[in-house]
Amino acid sequence: MDQVSHEFLLSLLHTPSPSGYERPIQDVVRQFAQSFTDEVTTDRHGNVVAAVNPHGSPRIMLAGHCDQIGLMVKHIDDKGFLWVHPLGGWDPQVLLGQSVQVWTASGPVTGAIARKPIHLLSPDERKMVPEIRNLWVDIGAKNGDEARELVSPGDPITVTLGYRELRNGLALSPAMDDKVGVWTIMTAAQRAAQRHPQAAIFAVSTVQEEIGLRGVQTSAFRVAPDLGIVVDVTHATDCPTIDENQYGRVRLGQGPVLYRGPNVNPVVLETLLREARTAEIPVQLNGLAMVASNDAAELQLSREGVAVGLVCIPNRYMHSPVEMVSLQDLDHAAELIARFCVAVGPSNDFTP
Repeated sequence: MDQVSHEFLLSLLHTPSPSGYERPIQDVVRQFAQSFTDEVTTDRHGNVVAAVNPHGSPRIMLAGHCDQIGLMVKHIDDKGFLWVHPLGGWDPQVLLGQSVQVWTASGPVTGAIARKPIHLLSPDERKMVPEIRNLWVDIGAKNGDEARELVSPGDPITVTLGYRELRNGLALSPAMDDKVGVWTIMTAAQRAAQRHPQAAIFAVSTVQEEIGLRGVQTSAFRVAPDLGIVVDVTHATDCPTIDENQYGRVRLGQGPVLYRGPNVNPVVLETLLREARTAEIPVQLNGLAMVASNDAAELQLSREGVAVGLVCIPNRYMHSPVEMVSLQDLDHAAELIARFCVAVGPSNDFTP
């Protein structure tokens, strides 16, 4: 990963993008995409579409969702505490004690997610799994009036953003899901653009995946692709308590995961595998026996149907503030997708 690409990744990870509030991160995406695309547009839903060779054939859509899970302010009580609802799927236990930022109209406000201390919990309360409805955000306000001057119902909240590198090329941050997907598709499109593809490539930073796969529906209708590659994260199974017999062997640093299953076109998959073998790009193969819970499910069904491939980045501790990925897996995924985009042309038939 070169310096420019690394800086782009850092910009993504330090920019808030809770579902429904993606505009700041889409500004980052647009700025990066303008350096290599023929055109960059934003639709009324908020999806950013970066087009390379837009009149080529076939039409390929690369999709990575930019939204992260977060919280929303629902009520500000008279003591100045904020009560919240989730934006996306949280395990409430990982939220306890987290530092957060409330993204208000006048700028970020720092707070903390809390409940009463363990010393004050009854024996029965200690046995209970916490629920988000029993947690609150403390911004240090003296009372409700002070809090309401700063914060409004509907304001989004994220855990405090940040990025840390670990040993062996690993990195952790909130919202690796799926800012690494956005990085991958935009970097793939950038690399493909330098190799004069026959295909039209539309790299789309989709919105609102975490609350119902919404952005990919509207952007796919507009792009009208023949082929699609969706990049999301997938569960790494190389940590304690996860059963490989149930979920497959997926390891950080061993390459992106190529999925087989109902959402995946077999010709697209074979083309990806061929390009991986030719370029000696490590990949991991896994099966998905049901409809994917990501943008691939909706992209496949757009218009008269899209031939879809699913390329996933192994991720430890998904939907937590410490999501962990391998930077090498990101680079390999971007290179593989770039090679796929350059390898296909008008004569390719993706009928299964």
